[in-house]
Amino acid sequence: MDNNSNSLNWFEIPAKDVNRAKKFYENVFKMEMQPMQEMMGMKMVSFPWEMGNGKVNGALVQSDMHKPSTDGSVIYLNANPKIQNVIDRIEKSGGKVVMPRTEISKDIGYMAFFIDSEGNKMALHAQE
Repeated sequence: MDNNSNSLNWFEIPAKDVNRAKKFYENVFKMEMQPMQEMMGMKMVSFPWEMGNGKVNGALVQSDMHKPSTDGSVIYLNANPKIQNVIDRIEKSGGKVVMPRTEISKDIGYMAFFIDSEGNKMALHAQE
């Protein structure tokens, strides 16, 4: 991997019901997600992105291979500019905050953990 590469290049968040998960993430992050073409039996909904911008992207995925879980890797989603604004929408949208806004350090910012509408443990990161 060269020094200009992202450590992460794609992520998939498992969903029992991809439409319910889409509604949850759209409400929490105040964004619009786009359905993707089904492939290999996977129903997918993409987070917003632009082709060729070099930014990491991912999707919600409903399939036999994708099982929601509070175990395993933790994905930190961008909650800039203010993490508390995002945290405040989690429970209203059907999720559960399991670790409130917590300072990592003055340089790094803040983090929080939540369980999404599908039962996945996820994390947030923001400077404020």
